[in-house]
Amino acid sequence: MQKIHHLINGKSVPSTSGRTAAVFNPATGEQSAELDLASVEEVDAAVAAAQTAFESWSKMSLARRIKIMYNFRNLVEANVDEIARRLTSEHGKVLSDAAGEVARGIENIEYACGIAELLKGPYNMNASTGVDVYTVRQPLGVVAGITPFNFPAMVPLWTIPNAIACGNTYILKPSEKDPSAPMYIAELFHEAGLPEGVLNVVHGDKVAVDRLLEHPDVKAASFVGSTPIAKYVYETGTSHGKRIQALGGAKNHMLVLPDADLDLAADAAVSAAYGSAGERCMAISVIAAVGEIADPLVDAITVRMEKLTIGDGTDSASEMGPLITREHRDKVASYIGIGADEGATVVVDGRDHQFDNDGFFLGVSLLDNVTTDMTVYKDEIFGPVLCVVRCDTYAEARDLISANPWGNGAAIFTRDGGAARDFQENADAGMVGINVPIPVPVGYHSFGGWKDSLFGDLTMYGPEGVHFFTKAKVLTSRWPDPATSSVDLGFPTNG
Repeated sequence: MQKIHHLINGKSVPSTSGRTAAVFNPATGEQSAELDLASVEEVDAAVAAAQTAFESWSKMSLARRIKIMYNFRNLVEANVDEIARRLTSEHGKVLSDAAGEVARGIENIEYACGIAELLKGPYNMNASTGVDVYTVRQPLGVVAGITPFNFPAMVPLWTIPNAIACGNTYILKPSEKDPSAPMYIAELFHEAGLPEGVLNVVHGDKVAVDRLLEHPDVKAASFVGSTPIAKYVYETGTSHGKRIQALGGAKNHMLVLPDADLDLAADAAVSAAYGSAGERCMAISVIAAVGEIADPLVDAITVRMEKLTIGDGTDSASEMGPLITREHRDKVASYIGIGADEGATVVVDGRDHQFDNDGFFLGVSLLDNVTTDMTVYKDEIFGPVLCVVRCDTYAEARDLISANPWGNGAAIFTRDGGAARDFQENADAGMVGINVPIPVPVGYHSFGGWKDSLFGDLTMYGPEGVHFFTKAKVLTSRWPDPATSSVDLGFPTNG
């Protein structure tokens, strides 16, 4: 049985807590590793290592930091297949999805490679006579990342490169469900030349999370997960004086107008709802079908669902893999029955799909005639279940999105420029797609939703990510008139 330990001060450190967690291969249902769970003392050791490393790392030249970033980028690029293999073996997503996840992470490393430009501040010479005013951005100190199971490589890469490039030191607490990929990424960072103690990894549960949020030497924390936990992280961290960005859950809507390209919309709905088994915070959960498009759209989605190949993510023929755990699979499956009991039409029932092994598989499901008072509409299911809500008008569908408590992402499919423009201006979500179902920003913009999808003021990666991991300092300086300097500057004398 593989044993997975902590990474503290550049070394693999076995836990002394006596607590462990099982790591499974979701495609087989078999345990693949045993993971150490950190004690408070082990979290403290990681923080101490990071605090010590901060003294020298924060003073290291930008040129050196950038060189390490480029080395790291090249190592990740060279090892995409290995990272993807680790992702698939513990998360279950198909290898192509896993490789795509790593590619999106590389975008953020590349952005951090430009940190010298990103840290430039404004400078005003002679704001007043002989007075200059300028702004610099300085690192915070020790920062932490608490990352989710659904993107175990990409989400750490949303924050680690920017945080470290800015001069901070970092403690990663990855999901205990699929820790191998983030551990490997940390090892690559050290291979790239990162000094010991700058990046540490502690595995754990609530004990580790709470200690990171309470520790006086941890200055900031980033979190991605469900809304209840995001709210808890935000409230706990800020009550201890920390800067917190906590991304919560979602119920992303895709509004489809009667003039939309039917094939484009149906293809988008299937890929966005069922890719990675629906375990994505940007997955489409609800189709808001307007008017006469509803029937043909449901038919087109159904045809495409029947052609999906579900199986082990390592099989190149598979288009969707298993869910992360047996318990989560069973919870997602229960929503199909709940939807039927509350009056939804079960067009495709994923429970009918039979599998010949003990993996955590579930077929894809489509529920039509869903209403906003149904549990399947109100809850974040986080699995391969797509709901269709029928609307009479565009305004009704847009208002449906605005009334939803989450505001992560929203998309519209239409050929009408006026509708698209109204939607991009008025859709109540932080990320909006126009004929794009999953509008995840590129690495040089920033990622984050509105309402119950975000707790905090700054979103992740890109420009806001740099601002989150730095504090601005405004400097005002006055120097004597050069003509009155005590040093002979060669100026001509008066008279």
